[in-house]
Amino acid sequence: MKFKSQSKQNQLIEKITAQHLVVGIDIAQQTHVARAVNFRGIVVGNPLSFSNDEEGFQILLQWIQSLQSTHALTAAIVGMEPTGHYWINLSNWLSDSSQLEVVLVNPHLVKKNKENRDNTPSKSDKKDALVIADMVKNGYYSFIRNTPEAFEELRVFLSNRDSVVTRLVSAKNQIHRWVDIVFPELRQVFKNIMCTGSLATLHLFPMPEELCKLQSYDVLQGWKSLMKRHSGDRKARALISLAGRSVGSKQASHAYKLHLKQLLDEYDLACQQLKTVDMEIVAVLERIPFAKSMLNVKGISAISLAGILGEAGDLSGFVHGNALLRHAGLNLAEASSGKWTGQMKISKRGRSRLRRFIFMMTMSLVANNSEFKVLHAYNVQIKKMKKMRSIMKLCGKLARILVGMARSGEAYNPPKTLPIQQAA
Repeated sequence: MKFKSQSKQNQLIEKITAQHLVVGIDIAQQTHVARAVNFRGIVVGNPLSFSNDEEGFQILLQWIQSLQSTHALTAAIVGMEPTGHYWINLSNWLSDSSQLEVVLVNPHLVKKNKENRDNTPSKSDKKDALVIADMVKNGYYSFIRNTPEAFEELRVFLSNRDSVVTRLVSAKNQIHRWVDIVFPELRQVFKNIMCTGSLATLHLFPMPEELCKLQSYDVLQGWKSLMKRHSGDRKARALISLAGRSVGSKQASHAYKLHLKQLLDEYDLACQQLKTVDMEIVAVLERIPFAKSMLNVKGISAISLAGILGEAGDLSGFVHGNALLRHAGLNLAEASSGKWTGQMKISKRGRSRLRRFIFMMTMSLVANNSEFKVLHAYNVQIKKMKKMRSIMKLCGKLARILVGMARSGEAYNPPKTLPIQQAA
C-alpha cells in the first residue's frame, strides 16, 4: 500500500466549507490573540485579546458565537500553534466545553507564511493569528490525536527520564573534574571512576591528606560498610601510598570536600530516580496490548519503544508506516529544478524526540537483530549505499513494521522482514 500525503491534504482543504468560521489564535503565556476569516480568507470581525484563564476562554467563545451569528455561519474551526505547553489548557477547554474543533499548525510554516498578506517580514501577535487562520483555511493543519492515558503517561515519564539523565550525566562529568583537580592518582587504582569501589572511596575518604594518615585496615573496614565485596588489601595500600604523594590541589580543602559531597548526593539521587522511572515505564508498557509482541523482537528495548509510543501515541491510528515517518520528520525531501537534481534529505519537520528514538531503535536492531543485520549488509555491500543512508532506509522499514504490528495485532515475523530473494 502506498501512502499519499496529497490525498490527505485535499481532504483537509475540502473540510473547510462556506459555513465555516476559521479562527486563528496566537498563543502566549498570559494573553492570547485571536483573528477570524471565512472560507475564502476574508477577515471577519476585529482582533480579540483574551487572558489565559476561564474568564478569557469564555470571552473567546462569546466572540466566536457572535461572529457566527452576525455572518450566518454554522460551523467553526480553531487553529493554534503548539507553543510550549501554553496551548494545552485552551485546547482542552475548547474541545470539552464548547465542542469546537481544534487543530494545530506547524510553527515553522507560520514563519514561512507570515509575508503572504502584506509582503513584509514584520511580526506581531495580531498578524501571527491571521497567518494561522489563513493556514487553516488552506488546509495546512493537523488534528489533535487524543491518545489513551497509557501513551500520555509514557510521554510524561520519558520527558522526566530525559531530565534525570541530563542531571546524572552532569553529575558524572563534575565528579570526573573534581578527581582530576583534587586526587588525580585515584585513576591509577580505579580505572573506572564511577565504579562501586571508587564511589565508596570518594564517599568515605574524599581528601588525599586525610587518606594518607589511615592504615589499610581502616580503608578495608570503610569499604566493608558500603560494599559486600570490596577491592582488597592490595588496592587499599596502593591508594594510601598514592594519596601520600598526590599532586592534587591542597587549597580550599573544605570547599572541595563540600562540593564533592553534594555531587555524590546528586548522583545517588539521580540514579535512584532513574531506576524508579524505568520501573514505571515498564509497568505502563505491560498495559498496552501490542507492546509485548514488540518487546519480544531482539534489539527493541523498553525505553526506546516507550519513547516512540510516548511521542507518537497509539501506532494503530496511523494508516501506514510512512505516516509515522512524516510525524517524526523522517520523510525524504527533494530539491530539484529543470535538469538539476539536488540531494535527497530528511525533512526534519516533525517531532525531534520521536526521530531520536526511531534512530536509536534502528541502530540497536542493526547491531543485535539478525534480519536487520542482513538488510544493512545487503544495502551496503550489494546496493553500494553509504552506511548512514542504509540506516535511514531501515528507519522506514522499522516504522512500517511497528505500525503493521500495532494495526494487525500480529507478532513479529522474521521472514516477512527480508526481501524475497534474501528470505529464500
